[in-house]
Amino acid sequence: MPQLNMVQAINDALALEMARDDRVVVLGEDVAKVGGVFRVTQGLYERFGEERVIDTPLAENGIIGSAIGMALYGLVPIAEIQFADFIFPAYDQIVSELAKIRYRSGGEYTAKLVIRVPVGGGIRGGLYHSQSPESLFIHVAGLKVVAPATPADAKGLLLASIRDPDPVLFFEPKRVYRAAKGEVPDGDYEIPLGKAKVVREGKHVTVIAWGAMLYEAIAAADEAIKAGVECEVIDLRTLWPVDIDTIEGSVKKTGRVVVVHEAPRSCGFGAELIALINERAFLHLEAPPKRVTGFDTPFPYQLEMDYLPLAHRILPAVLETAQF
Repeated sequence: MPQLNMVQAINDALALEMARDDRVVVLGEDVAKVGGVFRVTQGLYERFGEERVIDTPLAENGIIGSAIGMALYGLVPIAEIQFADFIFPAYDQIVSELAKIRYRSGGEYTAKLVIRVPVGGGIRGGLYHSQSPESLFIHVAGLKVVAPATPADAKGLLLASIRDPDPVLFFEPKRVYRAAKGEVPDGDYEIPLGKAKVVREGKHVTVIAWGAMLYEAIAAADEAIKAGVECEVIDLRTLWPVDIDTIEGSVKKTGRVVVVHEAPRSCGFGAELIALINERAFLHLEAPPKRVTGFDTPFPYQLEMDYLPLAHRILPAVLETAQF
């Protein structure tokens, strides 16, 4: 299998699906001739032409509104929002229209589309290029939310998302766009939505993460083993619908849990995960669940490495939970 980074794996998935299904179109700011600000769509314009790879105006509400119309008329649009921070002008289209179409039509219609969104910090983008707004979309009924951490998962999850009958927010952790490399299968394969992955077996503490923070959780687990603490690390992969069965099974085994995410702490998805764990596995807990997260502040320029919940912040939470 070839070694690819996440940018290459996503590009491979897009090209494969566009060749397989001529209904698939890609649209967004600079996605065609430039190949996207991160070059994820590079080469698609030359291969598939201007009617299927479309440069749009700088108007996110227009991008998503147009994609919804395309989907209702039978196309399969993949809309790119250049940064997660720019998605908010399209929030009304996503929440009031996209998420509601299946429900308002009594199941007669659905908007089959994917919104690709680079998310998170780690590239010195500051407060306008570093946000992780997943909880805002998880809260909206009718949307699915996916967050891959590895190149192989990014390709398989994107193919599954494009083929899913419902709208999917596909959050791509830009901090590891090129930093994460791994073997990616050639050709067509899917990773089912709604299935988490236990990436490291352990018996003392369950650590739940997704996106770029998976690598920080693994690094903390590497350090924790030196203190005799074995972490079981779970990569959620799909945030919603969440794989609560895998989480429940792990927490019942370890009795302890730490949730890691780089979005702000208050009302972050970690709070919902802990609520679900309390509902499903409270009597198995041996220590209070912990969250290691971003702070309730705008994302800083100069203190980026202090804001992010990196391994040096995760490790103390793991050890304290283990010793409780």
